[in-house]
Amino acid sequence: MKNKTESQKIIIDAIRTFTEQRIKPHVMEWDEAQYFPVELFKELGEMGCMGILVPEELGGSGLSYFEYVDIIDEISQIDPSIGLSVAAHNSLCTNHILTFGNDEQKKKWIPKLASGEVIGAWGLTEHNTGSDAGRMSTTAVKDGEDWIINGAKNFITHAISGDIAVVMTRTGELGKSGNATAFVLEKGMKGFTSGKKENKLGMRASETAELIFDNVRVPDSHRLGEIGDGFRQALSILDGGRISIAALSLGIAKGAYKAALKYAKEREQFGQPIANFQAINFKLAEMITKIHASELLIQDACQMKEDKVKMTKEGAMAKYYASEACVEIATDAVQIFGGYGYSKDFPVEKFFRDSKLCTIGEGTTEIQKLVIGREILK
Repeated sequence: MKNKTESQKIIIDAIRTFTEQRIKPHVMEWDEAQYFPVELFKELGEMGCMGILVPEELGGSGLSYFEYVDIIDEISQIDPSIGLSVAAHNSLCTNHILTFGNDEQKKKWIPKLASGEVIGAWGLTEHNTGSDAGRMSTTAVKDGEDWIINGAKNFITHAISGDIAVVMTRTGELGKSGNATAFVLEKGMKGFTSGKKENKLGMRASETAELIFDNVRVPDSHRLGEIGDGFRQALSILDGGRISIAALSLGIAKGAYKAALKYAKEREQFGQPIANFQAINFKLAEMITKIHASELLIQDACQMKEDKVKMTKEGAMAKYYASEACVEIATDAVQIFGGYGYSKDFPVEKFFRDSKLCTIGEGTTEIQKLVIGREILK
């Protein structure tokens, strides 16, 4: 495994201190109340965690995907909900404008996103189109120099508290290729609202809701890239986004494993720590092996991303393996804790609930297998 650089170690230490002081004391309180701590993200912005991959000249941290993974991983070991929100803000909304926006658009929106002054959302999924995003019903129709957007997006991170949203719309015929175009929408535009917050199994401190568009008039200057290029852009953004979910999965896996290892060393049965029993010891051995394998797959995808090499297959492999592994590891952690694992007084119960999203969000496990399968047959 690649050794951490000095700068990576400094970043990890800073994030670890921040999460211990500012996140850990509130984890269950935020979870129970489904409270999205907007003020925390302003602080994360001051630390440079809201524009991790953004160049310094645009107000970002100018870091690599390796540091990005470290930050998501560290935050998610304490609270995966916060890790998810940091990932969605960075890799989806901010990265979409950074990758496909023109200079004027980047200067207008990126510095505010990178500083945490504004929070970003990204809208692709709809009520009837999850994996089948090519058949989306949200439309943008040209009207003079503007576009009129109608429809709704579902399961959108930061739909209520977000200030800026990158939204994929259909500008062509249903089911045809090249029928989608991306736009940047700002809260306050007439007809642009959000729906009710989803009451979720896990990731409860990360806000998820609908985005609703009722005859929203959007200037053509808010269009990202060419007309009809939206779906290609979205797929490119999701390639990098898979690294985010893999890093989130890694953090959950590490958090659950560390809690289980500590407990197994302390909990005694039949006059000795339960870690000494082969049934428990083998579980811990499997957990750490899966964590190590996840890290290697993620590092491989990161290196390719940094080298600007196509990494569709490698990103999907990292996301597929790490997300499934984190569910298995969180499940085993609950089992090691026994009855206490089922209690909200111990951390593994929350890791267990939070882990499941990783196999669903930003492309299900089944979609990852489809992507990998297509790539290897090319």
